Amino acid sequence: MNLFVITGFIGPQEIIIILIIVLLLFGGRKIPELMKGLGKGMREFKKATKEDDDDDLADTKSEPGKIEK
Repeated sequence: MNLFVITGFIGPQEIIIILIIVLLLFGGRKIPELMKGLGKGMREFKKATKEDDDDDLADTKSEPGKIEK
């Protein structure tokens, strides 16, 4: 999504308020742990989607004339 579109709906004051609320809810120590977990999840998701795409390509290359039902 375009950053310009996002910033058009949420201004800098709203972002600061959201960040303050997140800091109050989770605390300074918990936020890095949350971001680390989020990064690991994103990496696993990308890896799984890439493996799925590679499997699809391997299937089509091994049997180009076969049509699955």
